[in-house]
Amino acid sequence: MLIIDTLPLGDYQTNCYIVRREDSRKALILDPGYEPEIILSFLAEHQLTPEAILLTHGHFDHVGAVRELAAETGCRVYLNAKDLAMPPMMTAGPLFYTDTYAEGDQLTLAGIPVTVLETPGHTPGSVCLVMDGHLFSGDTLFAGSCGRTDLPGGDTRAMRDSLARLASLKENYQVHPGHGHGSTLDWEKKTNPYL
Repeated sequence: MLIIDTLPLGDYQTNCYIVRREDSRKALILDPGYEPEIILSFLAEHQLTPEAILLTHGHFDHVGAVRELAAETGCRVYLNAKDLAMPPMMTAGPLFYTDTYAEGDQLTLAGIPVTVLETPGHTPGSVCLVMDGHLFSGDTLFAGSCGRTDLPGGDTRAMRDSLARLASLKENYQVHPGHGHGSTLDWEKKTNPYL
C-alpha cells in the first residue's frame, strides 16, 4: 500500500506529491514546482529519504524546486527527454535532470514499481506515471478537465489522443493531477467532457 502526501505549492498551487510504501522511509518526490524548503521540512519531519524526483513534464511550475532539492538530497531526477525541446521561457531555463524515461519504461524506485505512459499534448514530453493503482496525471488530466494546449509545445490533436488513451485504460485508477483535487478514472470517464 502506498502513502501519498500532497503539498500544493507556489502561486499556481502545483501539487507536489510525496509517495512512499507504507513499510518504508524511502520516498519519491513528484513535480516539486516551488518552495523547496517546505518539501525538505516535510521530509525531515516524517524522517523520509527521497530516492528520486519524477517529473510529469518540464513546465516551470512543476520543476522550480528540482535543482535545490537534488543538491540537498543527491537524489536522481527523471524527465521525458522530449520536453528538452521546449523554449526556456516555459521551463525557467535549462531543465535539470540526471535520467530520462520514456513510453513503457518500468522502474522500481523507493521499492515502488513505476510504469511510464507518454501522454503528449500539454507538452511534447508529458507523461503519466502509474504506481500500484494510482495514476499521477500531471497536467494531462484534471478532475473534470484537461491541460491546456495553447502554450508553446502544446498540441491539441496529441492531447486528444492522450486523453483517449487514458479513457481506454481498464483499471479504475486513483487520479492525482498536477493541480486541484484528485478523482478516479472511472468517475472521469463518466463525467469529464474531455474523456
